[in-house]
Amino acid sequence: MAQLEAEYPEDLRVAFRHYPLKGIHDKALLAAQGAEAAGLQGKFWEMHHLLFAQQDEWGSLKGDQFQDWLIEGATELGLDPDQFAADLTRPELVSLAEEAHDRNASIGMPGTPFLVINGLPYGGPRDYGNFEAVIKTILLEQRQYSECPPMTIDPEKNYLAILNTEKGEVVIELYADKAPVAVNNFIFLAREGWYEGVTFHRVISGYIAQAGDPTGTGLGGPGYAFENEADPDLVFDQAGIVAMANAGPDTPSTHTPSATMATSASDSLIVGRGMRVDGGGREARANCAGMKRAAGWGCES
Repeated sequence: MAQLEAEYPEDLRVAFRHYPLKGIHDKALLAAQGAEAAGLQGKFWEMHHLLFAQQDEWGSLKGDQFQDWLIEGATELGLDPDQFAADLTRPELVSLAEEAHDRNASIGMPGTPFLVINGLPYGGPRDYGNFEAVIKTILLEQRQYSECPPMTIDPEKNYLAILNTEKGEVVIELYADKAPVAVNNFIFLAREGWYEGVTFHRVISGYIAQAGDPTGTGLGGPGYAFENEADPDLVFDQAGIVAMANAGPDTPSTHTPSATMATSASDSLIVGRGMRVDGGGREARANCAGMKRAAGWGCES
């Protein structure tokens, strides 16, 4: 959590609530009181972290021994031990710990740790990568749209997109006449900067490379979807075919997998054909001479 707070200081706020499981842990109430007593001297989190880090050390202690352990820990943290000892059993803190237990038990909280993210219980993996994916997905909502973009392309024109990657440029010929809605969507999002800095979140060597999600998880989308555009003449019969991924019928939106081998997995979603440009880059770029650049991503005739 500390790493996430450091990396998302303007977006993430962590709120902690006690749930001392006194029926299972005989020192749970006193541990909660210890953290609160330390908090009165400005070191709640320091005592909180100390309790969790050294639980194996104090878990088997008896009540009086644990109280002495808490006072010693407070001293190590630079707190006034006499003040801490007096605060530890203050009626207000005793009531706070009891009420925390009763409140959470009354709403059926199953145990600890129990996580709630933006008002919804979270039961997924609790590692850094998954938490970051959740944060990125939530933040993406601020960039999403409420409906499909208006049609602005001319299906009779030729459109090229240029992907700037760490391995060089990839020039994509877009089939505006075959998949006008998908191509219009792709150009709209490119001009909006949706694809800037995105990674290929799914790469299967010799099969497929998928990108288009700003979160880098494969879970993010623009907030809308559109109907599939099927054309019997478009098939995955060679490497470099570009298509829109989806999660079922009529759900494509932003993800653009590029096939690196022939496959018929998603023939109905093909939107274009691409090739990588290395030494022959001048020739490919010459095809865009006199054409209009589209937000640094491509060009159109």
